[in-house]
Amino acid sequence: MCPDLMLLHQKLVVKFDNEDGIDYGGLSREWMYEISHQILNPQYCLFVTRGSLNDYIFEINPLSSMMPDFKQNFNFVGRMIGLALFHLRFLDCSFSKIFYKQILNQPCTYEDIQQIDIEFYNSVDWLIKNNIEEAGLDMYFCMEMEYFGDVRVIEFKPDGRNIKVTEENKHDYIDLLVDWKIHFETREQMRYIIHGISEIIPLTWLRCFSIKEFEMLLCGIQDYDLDDWKKHTRYSTYDRDSIQIKWFWEFVQSLSSEDRGKLLHFVTGTTRVPSTGFKDLMGSTGVQQFMIQKWGTEKVLPRSHTCFNRLDLPPYTSYEQLQSKLMIAMQEVGHYIQ
Repeated sequence: MCPDLMLLHQKLVVKFDNEDGIDYGGLSREWMYEISHQILNPQYCLFVTRGSLNDYIFEINPLSSMMPDFKQNFNFVGRMIGLALFHLRFLDCSFSKIFYKQILNQPCTYEDIQQIDIEFYNSVDWLIKNNIEEAGLDMYFCMEMEYFGDVRVIEFKPDGRNIKVTEENKHDYIDLLVDWKIHFETREQMRYIIHGISEIIPLTWLRCFSIKEFEMLLCGIQDYDLDDWKKHTRYSTYDRDSIQIKWFWEFVQSLSSEDRGKLLHFVTGTTRVPSTGFKDLMGSTGVQQFMIQKWGTEKVLPRSHTCFNRLDLPPYTSYEQLQSKLMIAMQEVGHYIQ
């Protein structure tokens, strides 16, 4: 590893331009949150979304290799993944199972494709379960692909355009077709991602994890268990029986999952929770549980200290007032973070 990259193993300290905040951990979490959103920004064409509006994942954009700087960009993505893992920060995203399997060097199957391309999966599934000769299908060991108006023939084996697919050899064809789908279009991009990761953290350290374990390590979880959140919250000046605290938890109960994420982001700098739950929220000196502290007057908005996972909550005199002030603060993250 070159000396410049070795510097990335030192304590991660972030300073935003034109801001006075000192990074005790919260700013680096906020930075990682912002970086992950920029990496996934559609205008950069690096990743595409798959799935439904409320349950989507990210996958490498097959057309990204057409971009002039795609090698440097995907190497950067790999380094950011490595940094997040090394410094125990979360990326605010979820990738496909195929993406994680390729990093961990685990074999992919056609079932994995269901997550990113249901039509392709259904087609392969039909081929497996039906007799293609009885169906009268005329297929060969190749396929046509259009690249910006240019139609190309992709051969799955030498002279594949002249080798007919039969019921006897169809499983060979399916294996090659699935391998092409999983690897061919994004092979180079993934190679640079893996190289970028390896510049920060040894791949052997990662390849002992299962897919689920690796995803939780990289992305945390967004399943906000309210009972767990309450159980592992500390109070300063307030206590659990204070009326403002009762209103606070009533407010959290009323929020959608998305808005609970916004609230958590406002207080901690991330929308993600460790796989072990709120008891292991990380702060400036290690584990630092969520805290609510009495501060200010009812006329001011709440403020947060993301380095310490602390919410400064004024002694509001009604639920409606607390609800209104918190919603404003959550929507304007950055203005009320210290």
